[in-house]
Amino acid sequence: LQMSKLQYLFFFDKIKMSFYNPLDPVPKYDFYAKDTWSGRIKSTRPSLDVLRKPPDPDDLPPPPEDDGRPKVKLVRFGWVLGVMIRCMLNIWGVIMYLRLPWITSQAGIKVIFPPGGTYFMISRSLGPELGAPIGLLFAFANALACSLNTVGFAETVRDVLKVRKIFKYYDGGPPARAFGEATDKPNQLFILPAEIFVENLLPSFRGKDGSFFRMFAIFFPSATGILSGVNICGDLKDPSGGIPKGTLLAIFWTTLSYLLISVTVASSVVRDASGSLNDSLALNSSIHCSGLGCKLGWNFDQCEQNNTCSFGLANHFQILAIVSGSAHLITIGIFAATLSSALGFLVSAPKIFQCLCKDNIYPYIGFFGKGYGKNNEPLRGYMLMFIIALAFILIGDLNTIVPLISNFFLCSYGLINFSTFHASITKSPGWRPQYRYFSPWTSLFAAVLSFVLMFLFTWWAALITFGIVLCLLGYVTYKKPQVNWGTSYQAGFYNMALSFSMSLTGVEDHVKNFRPQCLVLTGPPNVRPALVDFVGTFTKNISLMICGNIIMEDEKSSFPQHSTDMLVDWLNQRKVRSFYTSFTADSLKEGAHDLMQASGLGKLKPNTLVLGYKMNWQECKPESLQDYVNTISDAFDSSYGIAILRMMDGLDVTSDLTGQNKAPLLSANPDISDDGSDEQVRSVFQTKQGRKSVDIYWISDDGGLTLLVPYLLTRRNRWKKSKLRVFILGDQETMKEDRKDMKMLLKRFRLEIEDIVVITDVDKPPLVKNLQRYEESIAPFRLSEEQAGGDVHELKRLSPWKVSDKDLEAIKPKVERTVRLNEIIKKNSIHAALVVISLPVPDVTCPSSLYMSWLDALSYGIHCPALLIRGNQENVMTFYCQ
Repeated sequence: LQMSKLQYLFFFDKIKMSFYNPLDPVPKYDFYAKDTWSGRIKSTRPSLDVLRKPPDPDDLPPPPEDDGRPKVKLVRFGWVLGVMIRCMLNIWGVIMYLRLPWITSQAGIKVIFPPGGTYFMISRSLGPELGAPIGLLFAFANALACSLNTVGFAETVRDVLKVRKIFKYYDGGPPARAFGEATDKPNQLFILPAEIFVENLLPSFRGKDGSFFRMFAIFFPSATGILSGVNICGDLKDPSGGIPKGTLLAIFWTTLSYLLISVTVASSVVRDASGSLNDSLALNSSIHCSGLGCKLGWNFDQCEQNNTCSFGLANHFQILAIVSGSAHLITIGIFAATLSSALGFLVSAPKIFQCLCKDNIYPYIGFFGKGYGKNNEPLRGYMLMFIIALAFILIGDLNTIVPLISNFFLCSYGLINFSTFHASITKSPGWRPQYRYFSPWTSLFAAVLSFVLMFLFTWWAALITFGIVLCLLGYVTYKKPQVNWGTSYQAGFYNMALSFSMSLTGVEDHVKNFRPQCLVLTGPPNVRPALVDFVGTFTKNISLMICGNIIMEDEKSSFPQHSTDMLVDWLNQRKVRSFYTSFTADSLKEGAHDLMQASGLGKLKPNTLVLGYKMNWQECKPESLQDYVNTISDAFDSSYGIAILRMMDGLDVTSDLTGQNKAPLLSANPDISDDGSDEQVRSVFQTKQGRKSVDIYWISDDGGLTLLVPYLLTRRNRWKKSKLRVFILGDQETMKEDRKDMKMLLKRFRLEIEDIVVITDVDKPPLVKNLQRYEESIAPFRLSEEQAGGDVHELKRLSPWKVSDKDLEAIKPKVERTVRLNEIIKKNSIHAALVVISLPVPDVTCPSSLYMSWLDALSYGIHCPALLIRGNQENVMTFYCQ
């Protein structure tokens, strides 16, 4: 018995085992870690087969030899370098250098103080429906952030290249002279005038961007660096502990630095200055002057009144270079911050987009997800993001680009907060936040605040963003991508299903709420697609459907363990809303009985057994025939309704697709054609039925199930044009009364059925050839003359499928009427799309072969699908309101 690499490790790497089994390891982190992407070897615990059938130690192959190659040690970052420093470098960016003083002049010192792997996180938390749209917007936002930093860099280069004398003008009087080369006395202590601090304390909004929320929108991108640690969580030594610690400390230090810079600049520079030495005032000047500059020896009244001031806190974006000790250091800082951030965003945007492409959620974008080289670099994604960034760089206005970026990032942050809130309220066992101060209500508040700010910043951009998200959300919801990420939505659905299921247990059954909840004996569902499609048509989004596959003990080894997943995928691809379950049993009757007893949950429990007609009942082993009829009898004994679907060519498509291979799904997929194309087999129930009729031969009153199922069919688009016709038995003398009574009943049921046909000639003798065909079908099961002369009871006990002359004589009148009814059905329903016939209830003493010949005589030769159906004799329809 060959062993896997993992088992080698168990034996030769001295992994600790439990005392249960020498191959059974104790719990180990690597068994649960799904992190091959980060370089760690994926580990798998031994299967049950290995544990149940341990190999002989003498049969073990030798351990793998060491190839001599050096082992690569992955570099892991701590929370300081990996999170805090990385976040701080991203937060200290273009906004701090080029817009913070200007924002301070607009909002004032008092207002400045209060503000203070994303796709993977959102998509795996909220699922592809919301994760994919936000991932797309987040990649786009990163491309815009690249353009933001590039424009900031270009703005600085433009100002540096201007021909001007830096040290020959004053922005704020003495404070501007007090820094660096601008002072006449480099060693002089710097004293901040209190008047400037007081003047800049309150807001003074001006211009097209003069509002609090506009200032907030322009300032907000400075905070987008807080996710820098999250984006490299795979490279951290301790992500769960390092990310919150490093991120919070980065926020603390950067917030402190932002506030100190704002206070310092706002205390040393006036809002408006001309930048001209000619505006200086003499010591005892008599010139009238009213501004703050007058107290500092400068007259800026003219430029303030004409709105032509070029300098000052509110007009000059390079103010930090003027008030700093060295303007060159500020310029170097801007270059470093803008270029590094631009390159970082230009690299991260294609990486995010590549993750989205690899998830195969949206069409036509996979082209950009192709990776090149050992690092799987998305070169095509780089080109796409470069083009997007270049398009916004051409705008050339930092104040225009910034609110757009704020909008997209706010949407992402809102979804992050909502994902943590949703994961908390669903109480998923897998959601275990380690941050001790976490509160779901804080997350909800932050999510709501983010969405509100989107509209307060730029309402039209927020509408566009939400419109894009809704369109993308609708697409993903409609397509239902085949992904399983263990999202909080899945946990939420489970909670709702569990809660509603428990609530149903306390609700008493009522005939008005009856639904045919079907247990369908399909075997592997793709072997009988017509049976699956038929039941799925009238149960979809209305009632329960369970596809049951009873596996005989001698066939158990032939079914692979993964067949269940394959069959569920087949049902989903066929858009059939059904559960699937398999059950191992010694017989069909035993398996069906166990399924009827065990299937379902609370009130979500089958009440109707649906199976296909046994086409080979005359050729099969008599034990198989007896097993089939016993299954029907057992269902009746369990108070189940019964429905048997018969089609002229049968229901099993295995022989048509796999030739002589009678092992569906074991070695061949019935849905794969000879040319290798994977196309699902279409059935008659997948096509529109047009204006054909659905003929209901309501022979026996079963509580209304015979009428209810056809009615549910006609509520579907493919059957909505079909006309219901009801056929009942009656006498020639009372035909009008019988029709009137039935019409009244149907009207009380609120069923619009006008075509009611009373069959009055069912007592006429059938055609001789048809009666003869029936006799030929039952002949192989009749007791011979020698057997009939012996102990008939003992013979029938040993062979319960055998039929005696007494049995035939007793059922002869029924059979003749049955054969005659079959002739009437074939005549009246020649253009029908479906024929529904009341199913006879077998007597406990009726031999199985006799019952099957009865069903055969009733449904033989009908060109369209025939449904033999019978309720459990309890009402399933009512016309009363209570």
